[in-house]
Amino acid sequence: MLPPWKVLLHNDDKNDQIFVARTILELTPLKQQEAELRMKEANDTGVALLLVTHKERAELYKDQFESKGLTVTIEPAEEG
Repeated sequence: MLPPWKVLLHNDDKNDQIFVARTILELTPLKQQEAELRMKEANDTGVALLLVTHKERAELYKDQFESKGLTVTIEPAEEG
């Protein structure tokens, strides 16, 4: 099995919350309520865990979010 990677959404001052939530909905399998919770978490704390997946998909999410002007980083998830 491929090792898990975290996809982290970072808060920024240039995108409004509706755009961020819509982008999460568009690019991930998350539902409306989950997308809004992640957006609020990033807004309130500076960063939110969007999802955990394998590295190639995490890199794809990072590229897709960056193409929309959002800041996403990826990092290895802790095992066990």
